[in-house]
Amino acid sequence: MSQPVTTNPWIIMLINMTVVFLVLAALGLVIKFIHYIDPTKSKLEAEEKTAPAPAPAPVKPAASPQPVAEGIPPEIVAVIAAAVASYGYGLEQIHSIRPIERTGWKNAVRTQITQRV
Repeated sequence: MSQPVTTNPWIIMLINMTVVFLVLAALGLVIKFIHYIDPTKSKLEAEEKTAPAPAPAPVKPAASPQPVAEGIPPEIVAVIAAAVASYGYGLEQIHSIRPIERTGWKNAVRTQITQRV
């Protein structure tokens, strides 16, 4: 059996890192080569050139105001409507805006009190 060339961990680390980065560079070149010879590239470019740009959808105002619970400021309603619209839903899909009952703190305190023995 042959003896190792070196036992210095720094040299072993440098050799390993060099090999890893050379492999990564080679993979990068392979990816660039694949993009260069991509057979679907001309088809996609032709479809993009011939396809007309879609017309923006007209914004429809809400037919009737949405039911909003008392005490919710209009700024909060606007933020909720914007968040729902960012997910791709329309304002007509909002049925109501109301605060949920938060009993988490009450239940946590009750649990804590009952566990004290």
